[in-house]
Amino acid sequence: MTERRLLLATQNPGKVREIRRALVGLPLEVVGLGDVPHGPTPKERGRTFAENARAKSLYYSRIWPGPTLAEDSGLEIEALGGAPGVRSARFSAPRPSDKKNNGKVLRLLDAVPAPARKARFVCVMVLAEQGRLVGEFRGEVRGRIGFAPRGDSGFGYDPLFYYPPLRKTFAELSPGTKNAISHRGRAVRKLRRFLESKKKAPSGGSPDRA
Repeated sequence: MTERRLLLATQNPGKVREIRRALVGLPLEVVGLGDVPHGPTPKERGRTFAENARAKSLYYSRIWPGPTLAEDSGLEIEALGGAPGVRSARFSAPRPSDKKNNGKVLRLLDAVPAPARKARFVCVMVLAEQGRLVGEFRGEVRGRIGFAPRGDSGFGYDPLFYYPPLRKTFAELSPGTKNAISHRGRAVRKLRRFLESKKKAPSGGSPDRA
């Protein structure tokens, strides 16, 4: 199959690196919004990760000639009623940053003991082409929020997200180990199996959900 360019509808270089690495070996060149000219970025108005991912994927699939993949992901903390949720990237707005987002989470959980700091990362990926939904893939991983940032790898809330089976935060894991267990890694493996099963670039038909 001739290699095609798959547009990953994000300007987050960390997400582009992770997904590009996970799709190595497929006849697709993965490019992010930072690699190609594009119009205005649509605002995220959905109440769920799936709604936001669908809206972004459909929007860019109407202006991009090949397959388009959009994802929305974030952190849900039980003690905060599911927050930051879909507001994960902008939790410390205005002028949010990873450092400020993490600081706000720690302040809100200051009096919460370890057993009650349960959390999960959720990722929903949506594949579209020419204004049509092709597939939807969900992944999640459960852990808890630590009491201070640990580790220098990863991005976002990785320094706070403690994964009990490995006794490390996501920011303390190598990229390969993180991708093997993370919410995004689990979703992208479903995407990869879907693409491999098609044995050709996706187009047409009803969207698959996994």
